[in-house]
Amino acid sequence: MSIDELNTTHPHHSDSNLQEKSSDSRIDGQKLKELLIAGMTWLKTNQQVVNALNVFPVPDGDTGTNMLLTMQAAYSEVATSGETNIGKMAKAIAQGALMGARGNSGVILSQIWRGFARALDNYETMNADLFVAAMLEGQNTAYKGVVRPVEGTILTVAKDAAEAARKARERTSDLKEILEAVVEAANESVKKTPELLPILKQAGVVDSGGKGLFYILEGMLRYINGQPLDTNLNIVQPLSMMQIEQTVEEIEPGQEVEVVIDFRPHQPLNLERFYADLSEMGTSIQVGEGDGMYRMHIHVSQERQYDPIQYISKIGVWSKIAMENLLEQMGGRTPATVEAPRLELATVQPDQVAVVAVSPGPGISRVFASLGVSAIVEGGQTMNPSTEQILNAFENLPTDKIIILPNNKNIILAAQNAASVTVKKVEVIPSRSVPQGLAAMFRYNPEGDLSELVEEMKEAITEVRTGEITTATRSVNLNGVDVQEGAVIGLLDGTLVVSSNTIEDACLQLLEKAQAGEYDLITMFYGENISHTEANRIADLVREKYPQQELELKEGGQPHYQFIIGIE
Repeated sequence: MSIDELNTTHPHHSDSNLQEKSSDSRIDGQKLKELLIAGMTWLKTNQQVVNALNVFPVPDGDTGTNMLLTMQAAYSEVATSGETNIGKMAKAIAQGALMGARGNSGVILSQIWRGFARALDNYETMNADLFVAAMLEGQNTAYKGVVRPVEGTILTVAKDAAEAARKARERTSDLKEILEAVVEAANESVKKTPELLPILKQAGVVDSGGKGLFYILEGMLRYINGQPLDTNLNIVQPLSMMQIEQTVEEIEPGQEVEVVIDFRPHQPLNLERFYADLSEMGTSIQVGEGDGMYRMHIHVSQERQYDPIQYISKIGVWSKIAMENLLEQMGGRTPATVEAPRLELATVQPDQVAVVAVSPGPGISRVFASLGVSAIVEGGQTMNPSTEQILNAFENLPTDKIIILPNNKNIILAAQNAASVTVKKVEVIPSRSVPQGLAAMFRYNPEGDLSELVEEMKEAITEVRTGEITTATRSVNLNGVDVQEGAVIGLLDGTLVVSSNTIEDACLQLLEKAQAGEYDLITMFYGENISHTEANRIADLVREKYPQQELELKEGGQPHYQFIIGIE
């Protein structure tokens, strides 16, 4: 069942079963599932709002998407279940969230569900006291699941929400009233995250994971109150935060044309009416605003491709219209339509150590394969794999000694999750980039002792620096670097250090910041969005600048990032 079908399957109007029964302040397994669906649906409605809250202006494994996929996995686990025992239902939800967890926020969300379920174990129904206990245990479990908890994140919002539940219980036993206090506290906690985490304040955003958790809780409350869950209250966003390119990934049947119109309305827009009118024409609606000008984005059928233009012409004056054939656009993506060469992965014997590596591109996967990895998990900065995908990669290998290289800071927790749910001896090397993962592989010996290998690999990842070149997704001033949307930016070991007008200048500036002249080897992996000829030209410029260093240019095939650079 799709989320869009939930509106008819699980009504949100005032005569919902949950609202009728709210006065008895007890929730059983089926009602908990209804609340799960409501939270998931409201998160989907506000998914792009959460995604837009990136600190760095880079293509990212977006928090809203990761949390939604985690919630969808939780729902899939119980979608057909008629279980009324709330303890058993909560346990199943937590298991689904655990296996489907993606990204750091998704993993922490799964831990919140895990603690929630632990408090409800063996109970038929949940009353106010159990709800408070579950909220507190959810918060505790989430904090324990992170080695170094950071305040100003989803953890803080979970803690503040749980504390609000505890305080509300002192004055009432009504679950709805307690949930109202929880939602209000979560909202206030999200607003305060920039004061606790300076990088958020510098970037001018609140914490995205905390905002996602707020929407889940608010969705549950909106459902109880009979409010709609399919209308985004934050339908207008700053133009710089519109992420139109991402909507191409979500083409729905019969919506083949993308229309983007910049316009100035004749009079102040009735935004709710405007959004409702657009909803009758198509899907994937986004509305941005800046300096009195609006940008409208929508996917429509070919038969209705001119309807948005006619509509806008009635309410304002358009200045720019862009139209794309989405089917043609998708068909032109060679990575999606051309089958990659089969990888020759290393075979491993029962008494040997096997390595599983996460890789963002086919070229990088081939390099990992050549160094002896036994399994590759596709994923990276823009597509974080789930716990289950990582688990499946090594579960059937003939050895019980496994090393995982996540190669991205947003995948480390999911890898640790996978290690925690298997009987095999699994060690996670906290590699935060592809160059770190490759450096670790040069220490790999399948015949080696697992503990010794782990120590050597951990040492290896500290001996390489990582540069990343990409295109800024929004304007921001961060770390003293002024970035305009569309500029070429460079990150050094995860920190924004360069903004430039050209790829070659960004590469040279980044290498200078990294003091590349003091190292021996520069390895440049070029992505799918840059040609081999152009990559060669830029590599030659780097060779001219650093004639004493060995330079290797390799096809990486990674999306969004023109170059991933290793300096060692």
